[in-house]
Amino acid sequence: MIKRLRRKFVLIAAASVLAVELVVVGLINIINIGEVHKRQMQLMEILCENDGDFPDFGMWRENNFNNGPGGNRFLPPAMNGENKRFPDLGFKMNEETRYQTRYFSVRYNSELEPFAIDTGHVAAVTSDDALSYAEEVSQTGKTSGFLGNYRYEVRDTFYGKLYVFLDCREDIRTQRVFLLISAAISIGGWLLVCLLMIVCSRFAVRPFIENYEKQKMFITDAGHEIKTPLAIIQANTEVIEMISEPSEWTQSIKNQIGRLNGLIADLLRLSRMDEESVKLVFAEFDLSYAFDDIAGPFRTLAESKGLSLDIRTQEGIRMNGDESSVRQLVSILTENAVKYCDAGGSIEASLEKTSSGRHALIRVTNDCAEPPEQPERLFDRFYRADKSRKREDGETKSGYGIGLSVAKAVTESHKGKISCKAENGKIVFTVRLRCL
Repeated sequence: MIKRLRRKFVLIAAASVLAVELVVVGLINIINIGEVHKRQMQLMEILCENDGDFPDFGMWRENNFNNGPGGNRFLPPAMNGENKRFPDLGFKMNEETRYQTRYFSVRYNSELEPFAIDTGHVAAVTSDDALSYAEEVSQTGKTSGFLGNYRYEVRDTFYGKLYVFLDCREDIRTQRVFLLISAAISIGGWLLVCLLMIVCSRFAVRPFIENYEKQKMFITDAGHEIKTPLAIIQANTEVIEMISEPSEWTQSIKNQIGRLNGLIADLLRLSRMDEESVKLVFAEFDLSYAFDDIAGPFRTLAESKGLSLDIRTQEGIRMNGDESSVRQLVSILTENAVKYCDAGGSIEASLEKTSSGRHALIRVTNDCAEPPEQPERLFDRFYRADKSRKREDGETKSGYGIGLSVAKAVTESHKGKISCKAENGKIVFTVRLRCL
């Protein structure tokens, strides 16, 4: 139980940290890509507004000196008036911008014939290549986008059309490298945090371990202490029966002693299973035979109470598990169904394979006109659904005590699932176990 708690703590914390890191890394990369895209768009705007080339920096600086606090920010002539096509987002041009940027352009006349190709600012593209790129873009009908490593834009001019291509391969490479580096740092940091959480989880669950150890010690000590007076009471009862004839009073005492001994045994078993100290012996066995062998004898008990018990078993179901624990599981469910079924009601116990054939389903159903409001809580230890309703024998009608807690522990120890639901005036317990 402590190991499961630590695992759950580490997994939840690790998942939370991973989610935060994914969001942070994703946002950083989105912002980085956005900034690169914005810079590329501004470069394209400069090139398109200047007929496919950069303006002379000296003349530009002189013309834009009085443009406000941003001094050397580029504002093309077409952007200064009412037809401003692109907002001034802070791109700064300097003497090196022309030489740091790789681009080429193709000009077409009004008859769509190329008359000027400029490849003087890029080494990887020849005039024929540039013309080929322009023709490929014209066939798509798009006015902007990407073609390989080149961002392109098509503008209508007074002489025809202008095709401008901007080499973005370095930006693409930088984006990929930034993504890989940020992801690597994020994963490395996450693994380091996970390691720290694994180490620190010992200290985080220490208060729970201390409380649990005290609870376990109390259950163990109380169990042994209670056994002694129970043994004395049982011995004294037997002496009374030897001196005088057995009576309903002595028989009631012996019944209550048996119940208390069973309760103590269940408490100690639960305590050991929580600590995972119970050594279950897993082996292949015939689940169908075990189910019939355990559920069958309860017919007599059901008939003595005026109830009907219908048992349906699919033959040939085998599983790998601890046979004694599974038998106890079937016994607990069937006994509870018989014990808490409505007067004159019916009980159904069935075993069958699922449609996939990989799991066995154990269902135990009994009539219950007033089912508990929270049937899933019946697996809680000592849970009582309604303390006001009593049976004629003095037991709580809706209380399932500690037995179902043992059934749940047995199911979980076999990596199975157990559930309870109330439907159509019945209580239905379902156990799902992996079979062969």
